[in-house]
Amino acid sequence: MKTNIFTTKEELNKMWIRAKNACRTTVNKEHTENEPKDSFKIKLLLSEHSPIRLIKVNWIWDSIKSWISVHFSRSSWECFISTQRTDRTGIDRDELKQSELVAFEGEMNAQNKIDTARKRLCYQSSKETREHMEDFKIALNEIDESLAFVMVPNCIYRCGCPEFEQCSFWGDIIKKYPSIVSGSIRKRYEIYNEYFYNRRKINDNINW
Repeated sequence: MKTNIFTTKEELNKMWIRAKNACRTTVNKEHTENEPKDSFKIKLLLSEHSPIRLIKVNWIWDSIKSWISVHFSRSSWECFISTQRTDRTGIDRDELKQSELVAFEGEMNAQNKIDTARKRLCYQSSKETREHMEDFKIALNEIDESLAFVMVPNCIYRCGCPEFEQCSFWGDIIKKYPSIVSGSIRKRYEIYNEYFYNRRKINDNINW
């Protein structure tokens, strides 16, 4: 696995309580120390209301190609990338290739994660970049299934492809799961997640 998540389940539980209490504040209710149920988490994440920004995940990709790191560094969340400065490394920076490996540490909140996944799980994204986002989704699923659940490509999010140049993924998934266009948002995400995790079990290198 490429992704090493530093944030623990215990830390996420506390953040979820904080987010739930922020919701309670907005409707004039007292805070409680009860962790919200999974059904509440999914509803809140799908609604994308502001309290989800209180839930943050910190991780590192120890060895990521420099050009891939650029794709993620353009996103609107914190990232820290190991330097390639000649005076720090002793290596002439002009001689380095774009494929040079760097360390990439990031921290994004739940809203950042939804937004980034829309673009980087897309099959119009670079294959290598998409693979890092997929790996992040899988790693996150191990500590918080709700947060991983709402990581979907833009066509799933919007129930249609908005790209200038379209791949075959949306059309193929409609053929395979016709109900994906007629159900609720949650049902659409459930179908995608079933496909996603089954695909990873069968063939980790499948492409559409």
